[in-house]
Amino acid sequence: MKKFVSVLLVMVLALSLSVLPVSAESKGVIKLGGLAPLTGNYAEYGKGFQIGWQMAIDEINAAGGANGYMLEIDVKDTQGDTVVSSTMATAFAEDDEIMAILGDFTSGACKANASIVDRYGIVQLSPTASAPDYAAMSPFCFSIMGRQDGEAPYLATYVLKKYLGVEKVAVIRVDSDWGLACFENFKAQADVEGLEVTEEKYKSDETDFSSIITKVKLSEPDVLVVMDQGAAVSAIFNAADAADWDVKHVALGPGTSEQVVSQLMTPDNIIVTSPFFFDPENEELTKWKEEFTSKAGFEPTVHPACAYDTMYLIKTAIENIGDGEVTRDAIRAGLQELEMQGVTGRIKFEPAGDIQRDYMICGVENGEWVVLKGFDYVNE
Repeated sequence: MKKFVSVLLVMVLALSLSVLPVSAESKGVIKLGGLAPLTGNYAEYGKGFQIGWQMAIDEINAAGGANGYMLEIDVKDTQGDTVVSSTMATAFAEDDEIMAILGDFTSGACKANASIVDRYGIVQLSPTASAPDYAAMSPFCFSIMGRQDGEAPYLATYVLKKYLGVEKVAVIRVDSDWGLACFENFKAQADVEGLEVTEEKYKSDETDFSSIITKVKLSEPDVLVVMDQGAAVSAIFNAADAADWDVKHVALGPGTSEQVVSQLMTPDNIIVTSPFFFDPENEELTKWKEEFTSKAGFEPTVHPACAYDTMYLIKTAIENIGDGEVTRDAIRAGLQELEMQGVTGRIKFEPAGDIQRDYMICGVENGEWVVLKGFDYVNE
């Protein structure tokens, strides 16, 4: 993990030194603020944000910009910490040159920033915040990941009840706003499905999960569900394997993460829900994935794809302003009214400022993520 983070830091510095040329025919530069955990437990996802945003900016500027304006983003490392995120969000909001904020990664950080962006009247467009109450906190709060009152019930009904056919479920979740939203929405549907659920929580900075595994194992569940992202997911499942616990592993949160799989002792024993998958038969998606991988040094999950889409959403919102002045509120209005087909699918904001997603079941075969065929429950 230390080696991985070191590589990320080198790449962060390299990217931060790059300066985009402004076309002589452009109307000027529109500056954006980026919030992402470039270090810490969620570094893979924060780095994915940064790469995804820059890929989109490079394409947009090369094609003439957003209605003639060049785009530029200043990405700050929030370290996965809500206090740090709020401090940086405030700094962006107080800078009159910053027209919108993209990020942060966690729902907790985005919710902590909601009152800030509302007070300063600046958009906070998150690629990944999925707490059901986040977007409704302010007209300036937006997200495109989908909401946990959609994904968590899907996990209960279609992954656990219908696909795996289990009855007893053990949930180990991170003790955070996001973890609570996941569990509460999951538990409500699990009760409907007649699933027996036990729950254990842990702090986001915990690294030793052996005692939690020992405790959870005593309940003799049919499946172990982890609700978190990053290194904790693989660490918990590895702790279960180390305890010689032969139980099915299911995760809500990491998506089809190469980093999670690379650290698992038994990678073929994991199932995740996902709103998106890089279909190898789709040439356009495959090309995008290959370009991202070449720049990042690891394969993308849905998270950087969502980050990429948020930059194009900002572009489209600016274009929707037309000949009017590009202001913070004009960008907000432009986002609320738009509809766009992104890398991750159709994006049209609900009145609250988030979107609805469909979900699929993904697993690992021979070390590679695949969509589990025959279990497409999207249209049911």
